[in-house]
Amino acid sequence: MAGLDPAIHVFLTAERKTWMPGTRPGMTTARNDVMEENMGLLDKKVAIITGAGGGLGEAYAKLFAREGAAVVVNDLGGPRDGSGADKSMAQKVVDAINAEGGRAVANGSDISTIAGGEAVFNDAIKNFGRADILVNNAGILLDETFAKAKEANWDKVIRVHLKGTFCATLPVFKWMRENGGGVIVNTSSTSGLIGNFGQTNYGAAKGGIWGLSNVLAIEGRKYNIRVWTLAPGALTRMTADLPRYKENPGAALGPDGIAPAVLYMVSELSGDQTGKVLGVSGPRGVREMRMMEMEGWTPPFTGWKAEDIVTHAREIFFSEEDIKKSARRFK
Repeated sequence: MAGLDPAIHVFLTAERKTWMPGTRPGMTTARNDVMEENMGLLDKKVAIITGAGGGLGEAYAKLFAREGAAVVVNDLGGPRDGSGADKSMAQKVVDAINAEGGRAVANGSDISTIAGGEAVFNDAIKNFGRADILVNNAGILLDETFAKAKEANWDKVIRVHLKGTFCATLPVFKWMRENGGGVIVNTSSTSGLIGNFGQTNYGAAKGGIWGLSNVLAIEGRKYNIRVWTLAPGALTRMTADLPRYKENPGAALGPDGIAPAVLYMVSELSGDQTGKVLGVSGPRGVREMRMMEMEGWTPPFTGWKAEDIVTHAREIFFSEEDIKKSARRFK
């Protein structure tokens, strides 16, 4: 990594396990009974959710609407490999929200293009006048081992996940910067933060999203733009046939088990927190994930040798005991 002291060894750790996901996070004590009855956590907010025609995005959209938000439900539609398009998926979610008395509009734009990202944002402004929340959730899967990788699959996965996050975020970030801030949630994955067999294209895209989130959190802080990264582990249409879910039936959360964590991120419950990664899954619960580094050994500016790393290994590398605390794969 450019700019890092070569003596520093870093790893990703999962820490501070908090609450196991339920149907809804508890209200803070400051919210009295009357407020609970008459106010939602997202009253008067406008949320944009990409990939919300099913799975995780649908669960977020419906929960946000129940908490008072107006929602732009974006989904290109079609199968999980990204082929085809069908706006009716987004419209079905909108119809369900409106039937419950909520407010929502459907958008079928391709968010992997600048024009598509602008179109989603414009629908929020045109219909609701604001863009307080953005959840970048849209994604596809084209899994293959690296030795069998195809350039077309690599390009498509990177385009939808990483470029799609860029394209959807750019107009919203600019608006938030000029209008008092907001909250952005970008969806990464342990496939990118830790690694997972057969997902080189997906892991690279999700790792890139984490890097983008880190920079956005820094650049957005002074404008009151809070940026979260979510690493969900959920059983959805997109993940149903992955080996780790087939081999562990009943271990994974469904979309409704992930959604309360996202509501926490975008609501006042999370205060002024920004730049954090929240992992949410059945086996590991809800926990912050963070890049950590050892104290390290400082070599002389000249004259040190590769063998010195062996001598100072305890200062440079994490112990096996430390590693036990680090992020763990699906069990």
